[in-house]
Amino acid sequence: MKCEACGGDVPAGSAFCPNCGTQLADDGRAAGADRLRPRNRGASGNQRSEGELWSGTYSPKAMVGPAIGLAVLTVLGVVAASFAGPAGWVIFGIAAILLWGILGVVILYRRLTVRYRLTTYRLFHETGLLSRTRDRIEVIDINDVTLHQGVIERMFNVGTIRVQSSDVTCPNLDIGGIEDVRHVTDLIDDTRRAERQRRGLFMENIGGTPV
Repeated sequence: MKCEACGGDVPAGSAFCPNCGTQLADDGRAAGADRLRPRNRGASGNQRSEGELWSGTYSPKAMVGPAIGLAVLTVLGVVAASFAGPAGWVIFGIAAILLWGILGVVILYRRLTVRYRLTTYRLFHETGLLSRTRDRIEVIDINDVTLHQGVIERMFNVGTIRVQSSDVTCPNLDIGGIEDVRHVTDLIDDTRRAERQRRGLFMENIGGTPV
């Protein structure tokens, strides 16, 4: 239990705080105990339990721009093949299948090889297909969060989030092809601010200087 006045430890049922001498109640120990507030304990000491806030991977919507460009080339190929005869149609068909196949493989590969997860304390990112690499950034170490969107990406609300942090392994992390990217950007930034504020308030509670 903690004293509301100084934040010091107080035995349950005490009428006065042994640290600052503040009277906890005027009508006995039971009322004094009511003024004591329990510590917010989670899985480790004074920390809250870690909860998942968001998870995501590469969205196919991020490839809408290349798909539109490829569709325009396909139309032009149809026009060209109509003037070239049977041989032109064969060449056009092979080229169209190859290009659209490459686009589909790129989308599938990116969806299968990247994954992101944000919790109340950490930002996880995983990469790889057969072998996977997993790294994490403490949200309190994040210094800046920026959003990058092209014209077409803005229409579909997808884009790339750049996370700059003091993390040694990955100081600059680009999270690409994220759907509902504005909401996710704000969520990462809000989580960073909340954790820094929580750490500062906790330092004040134990008599230190906020960081």
